[in-house]
Amino acid sequence: MSTVYKKFTLGDKLTTEQHNFFNEHGFIHFKNFINPETVQSITRASEQVQEQWIKNEVAKVNGVPIKYGKDLNGDTIVQRFAFINQHHPVFAEFIQDPRFNTLLDLIGPDARFGTHEKDGMVLNHYVNSEQSSFTKMGWHTDGLRDIFHGQKLNPMLNVGIHLSTLKPENGGLRILPGTHKQGLYQMLFKKKYFLDHDADENELAITPEAGDLTIHDGRLWHRVAQSSVVGEASRRRVIYVPIIAGKYAPKDANSPTVFYQKFAGLVK
Repeated sequence: MSTVYKKFTLGDKLTTEQHNFFNEHGFIHFKNFINPETVQSITRASEQVQEQWIKNEVAKVNGVPIKYGKDLNGDTIVQRFAFINQHHPVFAEFIQDPRFNTLLDLIGPDARFGTHEKDGMVLNHYVNSEQSSFTKMGWHTDGLRDIFHGQKLNPMLNVGIHLSTLKPENGGLRILPGTHKQGLYQMLFKKKYFLDHDADENELAITPEAGDLTIHDGRLWHRVAQSSVVGEASRRRVIYVPIIAGKYAPKDANSPTVFYQKFAGLVK
């Protein structure tokens, strides 16, 4: 892997160096976006949403299936929240942080945060145990979503706010830098969507500390590697919210479940 994994600090605007790094590699990593107190506040808020969704047996939000699993003690937990920004004021207020607007420059003047589109603000909660139903995710690109929506491939960036500190052995995001420049054929057929979990000799492990922010281009091939440790040490939480462009396409309670989300059962 020839990519130099450099971590940046986010100021009141993106620097030329940061733009160039992102354009070349398709990802960028910013240190210390939020402090430990904010990490704890967000985690507590997610637990409150989880309690309500379990109590009310919420199966889908705006057509997007909610993924449930079991914690280390056997209790039911939510392992993938969709549109969580619409279900707790902590998340709704968090996305209003003006620093987020700085990131829109990576696409341009028509960019926006998809808080009411796609899957909204997603929170993933991974734990590696025998009972967990969410420990890894196979290779994929997010561009597949537009194809299944019958749309052209519009720019889409995934902004990750990391609530856990990770080392490579903890699993987490793996990317193939530079593949955001690939053609449509490579985007569709380079790997078997969600079925292929094998490590790639060119992959790069994203290793954040709690409070860091990362961005990766949705056209990049990426996967979520399973933790090689088990139990409490494997627990990790991360928020993803998309930056998108193109026609505004909000979802609501009557929105259908799109075809690609039927692959959700392949995520273990």
